[in-house]
Amino acid sequence: MMLFRRRTALLAVAALALAAAAPASAEIKSLEIIAPANPGSGFDQTSRAVQAALGEAGLASGIQVLNVPGAGGTIGLAQLVSGQKRGPTLLTIGATTVGAILSNKPPVTLNDAEPVALLLKEFSMLVVPANSDIKSLADLTAKIKANPSSVTWAVGSAGGIDHLIAGQIMKAVSGDARKTNAINYAGGGEQIASIIGGHVTVGVGGIPEFASQVESGKLRALAITSAERLPGLDVPTLKEQGVDVAYGTWRGLMGSKKASDAEKKELVDAIAKMVETKAWKDTLARYGWIGSYEGPDGYAAFLKEQENMMKTGLADLGLLK
Repeated sequence: MMLFRRRTALLAVAALALAAAAPASAEIKSLEIIAPANPGSGFDQTSRAVQAALGEAGLASGIQVLNVPGAGGTIGLAQLVSGQKRGPTLLTIGATTVGAILSNKPPVTLNDAEPVALLLKEFSMLVVPANSDIKSLADLTAKIKANPSSVTWAVGSAGGIDHLIAGQIMKAVSGDARKTNAINYAGGGEQIASIIGGHVTVGVGGIPEFASQVESGKLRALAITSAERLPGLDVPTLKEQGVDVAYGTWRGLMGSKKASDAEKKELVDAIAKMVETKAWKDTLARYGWIGSYEGPDGYAAFLKEQENMMKTGLADLGLLK
């Protein structure tokens, strides 16, 4: 009788060990992630990184990324808010989305969606063509002081983070952000081609988008927009070169208000687990992203701070209606 009990106990322990070793079954089925920009953009890269990390960890299955570009991400937001509920859905957003909502006043705002998680932060880089006569940030600021409107800036969406950075640099150097002569590009590829081709004076964009072109010698990096130098990147900040500007972008996830409380919790819990996985941490390192996870409450407070900050930047540019 004692032997039987011992064997039963051993079998139970073995079963528990096998259960622990087996991959977790997917908790969320047929998840859709809306990337509100073109393939290859920061929104797209982030959405696909979430797709890969959730899938690898067994936290979700049947994950699809849907690209819905346009209007700084607000078309994707409208689809999340007004779309018929088909299944669990996430929308990737960022600083550009907040700026587009403030500038364009679309019928839907972030108040119509549910904060899920802040994922990451990313800083920008100022670049010029390799053959430009602008060799340093000092050369650029001298050109701005001499004739502000002669400096053309290749940036992303109107009112997006790149545009705000350009405006804040113009304000710091010339005293007036409204003198920013910005040229907007819907995608990073088009923007980079324009900079390399010498069609603009200077470009502002995400470090991961420009890094390979700088390494190949096609672009020259003048500065980065973080408050302090970033590890592994030998480029000085704006601040250390005498321009008191430190701005960055970020990306996070929103969910649908139509989801049930149980569905909302599943998504929040899945993302909280995902950011702890090796796959996600490897992705952060690969893209040079800074992990900045916040759950729904912290993320909601962060969104309010971003809205206030961007209102100031957009007002400086004269973009608030």
